[in-house]
Amino acid sequence: MKVKVRLFARLSDLAGLRDTSLEVDNGTTARAIFDQLAHQHPGLAGFDRSLMYAVNAEYVPADYRVHDGDEVTFIPPVSGGCRVL
Repeated sequence: MKVKVRLFARLSDLAGLRDTSLEVDNGTTARAIFDQLAHQHPGLAGFDRSLMYAVNAEYVPADYRVHDGDEVTFIPPVSGGCRVL
């Protein structure tokens, strides 16, 4: 089955892409998809412990099983901002 993958913030910078499509097996979890990407883009290794996972714009646990045509999004921790005085 085919899923669309989106990477945000630092993940996008490290992988050198924001969006991609992947062929995955039935029953594949969101976490397994990230592991596959980390294998292809070693700079992503280690982020799995602090990611937010979303499927079709809904937050899901890492063990959520994706379906054909789903959009899987990986969101790293984000900090910073600007304080206006």
